[in-house]
Amino acid sequence: MSSVTTPPHPSAKGPASLHSSEDHVAERRTLRDYYVILRERLWIALPVALIVSLSVAYFQAKEIPLYRSTATMQFDRPDQVLNNPSISDPSVRNELEMNSNLDLLRSGKLRELVVRSLTPDEIKLLQRPYLRDGLNPPGPNDLLGGVSVGSVRNSLTVSITVTNRDPEGAALVANRYVEQFIRYLINKGEDVGEYATKFLKDRAEELRRESEAAETRLQEYKRRHNLVSLSASVDIVAERLKTINSTLTAERINRINLEVVLDQIEKIRAAGGNLLEVQYISNYGNLAALRAQRAEYIKTQSILSEKYLEKHPRMIDLANSITVLDEQINQNIEQAITDLQTQLRKVRESEASYQREYAEAEKGQLRLGELSVEFKSLENQASVAKNAYVAILDRLNQAVSDKNLDKIPVRPLDRAVPAGAPFQPNIPQIVKQAVGLGVVVFAFVAIGLSFIDDRVKSAWDVENFIGAPLLGIIPELSDTPDGEKHALVSLNKTSPGSEAFLSTYSAVKIQSKLDFPKSILVTSTIPGEGKTMISCNLAAAFARHGKKVLLVDCDMRRPMLHRNFKLTNEVGLIAWFEAGAKTPPDPLADPSLGITKVEDNLWLLRSGGRSKSPTELLEKPAFTQFLASLKQHFDLVVVDSPPMGAVTDAILIAERTDEVVYVCRFNRAYRKHIRLFIKQLKESKNELLGIVLNGLSPRRIEYYSNYRYYRSYKKYYGAQS
Repeated sequence: MSSVTTPPHPSAKGPASLHSSEDHVAERRTLRDYYVILRERLWIALPVALIVSLSVAYFQAKEIPLYRSTATMQFDRPDQVLNNPSISDPSVRNELEMNSNLDLLRSGKLRELVVRSLTPDEIKLLQRPYLRDGLNPPGPNDLLGGVSVGSVRNSLTVSITVTNRDPEGAALVANRYVEQFIRYLINKGEDVGEYATKFLKDRAEELRRESEAAETRLQEYKRRHNLVSLSASVDIVAERLKTINSTLTAERINRINLEVVLDQIEKIRAAGGNLLEVQYISNYGNLAALRAQRAEYIKTQSILSEKYLEKHPRMIDLANSITVLDEQINQNIEQAITDLQTQLRKVRESEASYQREYAEAEKGQLRLGELSVEFKSLENQASVAKNAYVAILDRLNQAVSDKNLDKIPVRPLDRAVPAGAPFQPNIPQIVKQAVGLGVVVFAFVAIGLSFIDDRVKSAWDVENFIGAPLLGIIPELSDTPDGEKHALVSLNKTSPGSEAFLSTYSAVKIQSKLDFPKSILVTSTIPGEGKTMISCNLAAAFARHGKKVLLVDCDMRRPMLHRNFKLTNEVGLIAWFEAGAKTPPDPLADPSLGITKVEDNLWLLRSGGRSKSPTELLEKPAFTQFLASLKQHFDLVVVDSPPMGAVTDAILIAERTDEVVYVCRFNRAYRKHIRLFIKQLKESKNELLGIVLNGLSPRRIEYYSNYRYYRSYKKYYGAQS
């Protein structure tokens, strides 16, 4: 049996092949996928590419015609005729000298010389294209056009290229540049000897006077500041600063220690503590001996108190002695504090004295530093002036005019000739660029639109982006009468449409992991994707293969199945619900259900009317029990539900069915929405068998998928029919 579909893509492994994380599916497109993208958007991308490329080509072709002429000249490397290499010699010895000549050729000075050399007739020649086009000619400087100067690598050849609106004008300017450059070198060679000698003599005399004046200023500065031994004075002051700084640091540390002890004494006094805890006070004078003697009296008093009363003469003598010792201890403590304060005062005075001495020494050092800077500056000035004077004398002795050179080391090589055709606009190049730009724009627009347009268009969208198995592709059935679309399998006509449904039936069987009896939900994203047609033909395909099938219309908001089978809709699910929603022992005999046999092995359960709130029925436990009971009487229950993107009924129904077939129509629903709804179906623990792609034209079926037998089917079976 020929087929327009094949089993699911090898990368799809049934419902379990859906990615564990629905948030991301890796997009891996082949060259064929990009070919399909380009072909699908041909009539959008191609006009855009043509408009862009032709517009660019048009504006480039309308550019002002420009002609290009090139003149060349070559520098010679003459024999060395002078023993002194530092004399004036215009020959080119290295890249630096070559670059100097190139800079001269590019300079405004040489351009000005070329402008001055133009005769009135030559100026009219350069103005000719402007007058021909009815334009006001620019000034002489702009009449020259563009000038490009370059050197040939690893040679002494220089090219001068001129672009101008007139071919003869371009050749004229290029040749004139060569002539004026050579004339400039000749004039420079004639004047350089005499001018250089005079300049060197004048400069030598000037430097002699500057050297003598600098030496005089240096000697006067030494006498005024007595700086014969400046370095020794600087060393003495530095050593003094070091000594003072060391002493000052020691005084500061001493002051800080005294302040810490006095601060501790003040805190103990304020807290009413014992000042003898301070180490300085406890070690002061004979306090240690007094404290020891007092401790001995206290010990004796304690022993005698066991024998005598307080009024006993010995007890009284001991108490008086302890009192006297306490007074002496207190006097010593006060004396210690006074000594500390006196020491602190002296240390502060000494620190201040050293600070003043250090400041004076610093001033002396700064003064010597200032004198040293000025001294060294004067010394350097004298040295530089003397060295410059000696150098200029040497240069004057060596200076030789280059009049002995019998020629200028450059000669014209090739004269510029008028160009036969303009280099701009370059029509062949413009055509190449336009074609290349058109191809790039075409691909960019087509592929860009593929990323912007998120609607399902191909098997790649289903299997690789959405991540679900592709059960089948149903061709566009616009040529099939509406009354036959829902019964293509039942009518058993030889047509691509019926073969597509039978192939989908085969794919559903392969993908299914459950044995009969079972229930299958058929749903879609939005209305108009053909889920009702696919429900009818899928149910008919199972019935045709010997299964007892019940087709249930659960789209109670907009029921359609009864119309396809030309029945009324007075009985069905809603009528059964209104009659008490009791599960009948034999559904076929229940008059409120009105289950009708429409074909061999195929029965229809209608919706029984319309309802604005069918969730009241769908959420009842009775509905779940009813669907379960139907599987006891039928091998397969095919449930046609509302679109998931329109209402929530499909989710409620999905929770009560075993498997799901999802229908997508070409270029209708968005991939991101389909992925979201499939994720919801997975959360309801349904087995998603896969997606049926509906509404593709024969040509799109051929190019959008790997189902290459469609054309062969039409040729073979179509010819027989």
